[in-house]
Order: sequence, then structure tokens, then C-alpha cells
Amino acid sequence: MATIDSKIPEGPLAEKWSNYKAHQKLVNPANKRKLDIIVVGSGLAGASAAATLGDLGFKVKCFCIQDSPRRAHSIAAQGGINAAKNYQNDGDSVYRLFYDTIKGGDYRSREANVYRLAEVSNNIIDQCVAQGVPFAREYGGTLANRSFGGAQVSRTFYARGQTGQQLLLGAYSALSYQVQQGNVELFTRCEMLDLVMIKDEEGKERARGIIYRDLVTGEIKRCSAHAVVIGTGGYGNTYFLSTNAMGSNGSAAMQCYRKGAWFANPAFAQIHPTCIPVHGDKQSKLTLMSESLRNDGRIWVPKKLEDAKKLQKGEISPNDIPDEDRDFYLERRYPAFGNLVPRDVASRAAKERCDKGFGVNNTGLAVFLDFKYAIQRLGKKAVADKYGNLFDMYEEITDVNPYENPMMIFPAIHYTMGGIWVDYELQTSIPGLFAIGECNFSDHGANRLGASALMQGLADGYFVLPYTIQNYLSDQIQVPRFSTDLPEFDAAEKAVKDKIAKIMGINGKRSVDSIHKELGHIMWEYVGMGRTEESLKTALKKLDEVEKTFWSDLRVPGDAQTLNVELEKALRLLDFIEIGKLMAYDGLNREESCGGHFREEHQTPEGEALRHDDKFSYVACWNYQGEGKAPELLKEPLNYEYIKVQTRNYKN
Repeated sequence: MATIDSKIPEGPLAEKWSNYKAHQKLVNPANKRKLDIIVVGSGLAGASAAATLGDLGFKVKCFCIQDSPRRAHSIAAQGGINAAKNYQNDGDSVYRLFYDTIKGGDYRSREANVYRLAEVSNNIIDQCVAQGVPFAREYGGTLANRSFGGAQVSRTFYARGQTGQQLLLGAYSALSYQVQQGNVELFTRCEMLDLVMIKDEEGKERARGIIYRDLVTGEIKRCSAHAVVIGTGGYGNTYFLSTNAMGSNGSAAMQCYRKGAWFANPAFAQIHPTCIPVHGDKQSKLTLMSESLRNDGRIWVPKKLEDAKKLQKGEISPNDIPDEDRDFYLERRYPAFGNLVPRDVASRAAKERCDKGFGVNNTGLAVFLDFKYAIQRLGKKAVADKYGNLFDMYEEITDVNPYENPMMIFPAIHYTMGGIWVDYELQTSIPGLFAIGECNFSDHGANRLGASALMQGLADGYFVLPYTIQNYLSDQIQVPRFSTDLPEFDAAEKAVKDKIAKIMGINGKRSVDSIHKELGHIMWEYVGMGRTEESLKTALKKLDEVEKTFWSDLRVPGDAQTLNVELEKALRLLDFIEIGKLMAYDGLNREESCGGHFREEHQTPEGEALRHDDKFSYVACWNYQGEGKAPELLKEPLNYEYIKVQTRNYKN
């Protein structure tokens, strides 16, 4: 069994990152120009990394499946970005942000990585303000903050309900400047289809390039580099319906997994509590309503079952139910945090109420998020100033005015904490391959706190990878640039072309979307908010059947040698099926409940997650064993030296 070296530096927790930077190897400016780096992905993590590496003098090739990095899914982030600035003087600190993140992740993340994230968070705000990101400000001009789930301080910086868009425009500006300077070459509408590995003089395989497809022409092409960085986001679309953009996928990560990169904690998927409920079987995605709404919105269902039944039948409206007959169940169950409990806690609480029959829409799968009380307290204008664009979006989708009626919300798949395993340097188990942002596993444990995704993406891209990748590249300066005519590139390209030809040759009757929907139903039903040993074993059997259906009855129209969106989706669907199996294997192995992974056999009498730290305080790393074979489990122990591991408590 492989031994896992996470390369955590020595020394006290608060000094590890400083010590690392003080003693790491560097690459001088003249040598940086000799080194090529591929960055796959151009969202917040990818764009910030490509821009920063280009600014340092490396020659960067950045790949983007959209027609512009501005269309990356990072643009959809609404609520904000965390940082331990303590501008509110409310008791925040780097340590408190670190502790809240570890606790929010249910003690399933690496101490050193999380402390570094909290430590560099303040630099991110300074960087973005310097770029001109229009963060909200107080009347006197100082930067404003609001609260998010899992914290009792206000540390979230925001730009109304479009923080991701503004941060991405800042990163895009920096990236565009480096493109203009000639340090970054941007490949738009190009999708990575395989990782190329080449043995060095000592026989060690290193990541040296990629095979990619030009999505406009259909041409299969090659690109070489001294190191490869993937920043391609998460795999939430395995469930078909999620808050992710339809183009979001886990394919680059899976290509790396099949080449030997370990996949860590795949079962840790986040279900966001405030999404617009499913309203039919023709939907292609779900819409997130920002967690920031839980600052001023109050979540409730009727206390009386008969009121819930009347709501479900449309016989009464929510405004007909008096305050004394409303169950503000989060405030009742978790008085210390109220509506701002972490996402996994809020989602399970909503599911519990709906399972008991207290759901409020015609499907019984919704709860109310009510701003009546905030409008009474603050006035309609103040609420509109904070949340106006979110209210407008809700009304456009549902035709319900949230200033006059409560919003309806229900949990939905949103983010994936699992991902490619990385060490402290963000390097995977493959030398020369790095993973940043949501596509790695490193910082959020079993549950991510709100407003921490943007923080991690920009921390990795702007302030961590530009240091750590030099430690790897410092001994690569004598390695010449690679020709893409090498046999390793030939073999990888042939494998890709053979796979595409096989898919195009199936000529069945089922569309990609119909099979993907079937996959999504299986995942939500058997690997969703509540999981059991029986459901996970059933999922594995059904996923095998879905894979057989794919290879026997899929139909991809058109030609592979041109623009073909159905072929793009088919290639991604094949990876989603394998990700689904990985999630089921991981969930089956982890016989405990923690964060977003809730095994129904393992819960407290109050229905809370029940961890088993004596058995499962480790990172589950899955090692690919070949097509049709179960993956091998490797374990990285989680050792907590600086905090006390205890049961999460959001009640007092």
C-alpha cells in the first residue's frame, strides 16, 4: 500500500506557512521564462493562478471550455467571500476563521491547510480592492460585512448578490493583462480529454501535457508543459439537477484519477438549503438563492399539520397563518446560531420537517424563507438595497413577489468538498500535477461553510500555488521543452480518439440527457441527503446498469470532427457515472455521519450526525485499479494538535 506524505511543514501551526515560504526553493526570473505551465480551467482558481504565474514570468497556457473566462461558473456565486479582517470589531481573528472552518467541516479536514487558508484570506481582500472589485461599503466608506452560516461574527465581504461575478472580473482583468503581455496564451472553447505522463531519467512518471479537443472544429490536439494545474471545479452535476452551470463537470479530475491521481472523500457533497424547489420534470438545472438571505430571512413551516395540508392543496396562503402557528424550526432547535447554522445542518432540518409532512408546496418538498419581519424592522428600501437583485431573480423564476409573500426553498446539490487529493503544496499523487479550487479536496472537510469557496479558489490561485509550484519546478530548469511528437502523446491521443469512435458508433436510441436524468434520480434517491448501507449497495448495482445502457443504447447525432455538443455531454456523462460509483464506494466505506455525508444508521437520538472518530478520522483516498474494478482505499490520518475534536454544537 502506498504511503501518504502530505508534506506538512514543521513548527507551530501559526508559523507553518511562513516557515515554508522562508525555506522553499525558488526559480529565478531568467529560468522562469524557460518553464511552461498548463492551467486547465479559468474560473476564480484557474484565472487567478494563470494570471499570477504569468506575472511571475512563467509561460502559461490556460484552457477554457467557454468562449471567455468570464463565463466560468464562478460568476454564479452570489453571497460573498470570507476573510478575517475583523472590521466589525466583533471578535473575529485568523484563528477563529480557522476554527469555524474546521468545525464547520465536522473535523474532517487538514489543520495546516485550513490555517493557511484563514491566514491568506486577508490578502485576498486587499488584492481584490486593488483590482477595483466594488465590494459593498458602509456609509462612511469602509468595507461592509455580513454574516454567513456557521459563524457568530460578520466576516463576509460582498458585492450585492453578485460577488462571484465581480471577483471573476477582477481575476479576468489580471489574466487579460498577462495575455496582452505575452506571458499567458489563452485557449478558449477547448476541453481537456486526457493527461499525458512521461518518465524522467530516473523512471518516475511526471505530468507533462494534455490531450484536448477544440470544441468548435472537433480537432484533437496536444499541448506539453513542465507542469499541469487543474482548476476545473466540482462534480455536483453527477446528480443532473444541481445549482451548477450545465457545462460544469468532473471530467478533468477523472482523467487525472485514471492516470493515478488519488480521489479523496468523494462522498462529501454539499446540499445547499436555500434553492428554488424543483417545479417539474423538464428542468435542466436548479437555482440557488444566496445564503446571505438567511441573515434577515426567517425559515419556517406551519406548526399544525392541517395547515401544511391546506398549503399543499392551495387552499390557504402563507400570510393566512398567524405568527403563533409558525414553527421557526432552526431558531427552535439551534438557538445560538438560529437561521445561520451550517448548510448541512439546515438542509437536514428542512428534510426532516418535509418528511414529517410539513412541506409547504404542492409536492410537499419546500419550506418558507420569510422577509416580512426584516421589512418590518428595517423597511422595504433597506431590504431591497441588500437583496434587490436576488428578489428580482426569485420573482422572475416563480412569479411570486418576495416582498409580499415568503420565498419557498428546498435543499439541492451545490458544491463538492471531495476532489483530487493534494498535499500541502497542492500537488497531487502524480508528480508535476497540481489541483486548485473546488476540484481538490483540501480545505473544507465534510462540509463547506458559506462564502468559503471564493476564498479557497482565490487563495490557491493568487497566494498559495505561485509559491508551492516553484518548489517543484526548481529542479526542472534543466529540462528542455517537450515535443508533442513523443510516443506518450501518440498513445494518449489514440486512446482518446478510440473512445470517441466507440461512443459515436453505439447508434442506440437514448439521448445523453435521458440517461443523465436517470443517473441523477439514482444519485438523489440512493446517494443523496440520507444514505444507508442498503441504499448505497443498491446505487452501485443501478449505476452498473446505467453504464450498460450508455454503452448499448446511447445515440450521439452528428459528426465528431466538428462542433458537437451532444458528444461533449456524452464524454462527461461517462465520467459522471464513474464519479457516482466512487461516491457510493466512499459512502459505503465511511460508516459514520459527518457534514454532508449522512448515514441514517449513524445519528444521535436528536437526529444529528454521529461521527466515529476512533475509526474514520482520516482522508479516504481512492486509487484507480482499472476499468470495471473496485478502487483501492488508502488512508491519510487526520491528526489534530491545536484544536480539540468534539461533537459540533450549534445550540448554545
